[in-house]
Amino acid sequence: MADDGPLCPSSQPEMPGAEVIGVAGPGGVAMLARPLAVGAVAHLIPDGVPVTEVLRLAAPCVEGHCRHFRDSKCALAGRIAAQLPASVVRPPPCAIRPNCRWWREVGVAACRRCPQIVTEPYQASAAMRAVAMPDGRA
Repeated sequence: MADDGPLCPSSQPEMPGAEVIGVAGPGGVAMLARPLAVGAVAHLIPDGVPVTEVLRLAAPCVEGHCRHFRDSKCALAGRIAAQLPASVVRPPPCAIRPNCRWWREVGVAACRRCPQIVTEPYQASAAMRAVAMPDGRA
């Protein structure tokens, strides 16, 4: 991944430069020590299961081309920090933290919530669905 621009830690697999940064499991997202190419692991996911239900992806932030980008910031990061409870006390190791847009804008508050964030969760709470909506309402 590039070392200069901010990275979105909740990207889609078709985004240029997307890489796997975590794997979702019953206990939350296990963050990887190093990003992996999406193509290296996406074929392991059964047909019909969205890649973003199993994998956490990061890609260069597309800023104004994203529905969550408002006032030169990621509104999603702000909603996550403000509306979701922390899921860990200490932030997990993270391969993208120095370039993560959420880290740069919200700091450790985002990292303490990061392990519970799955781009397309199999089952999402009402709070998680509300946070994911650009206007903050599910």
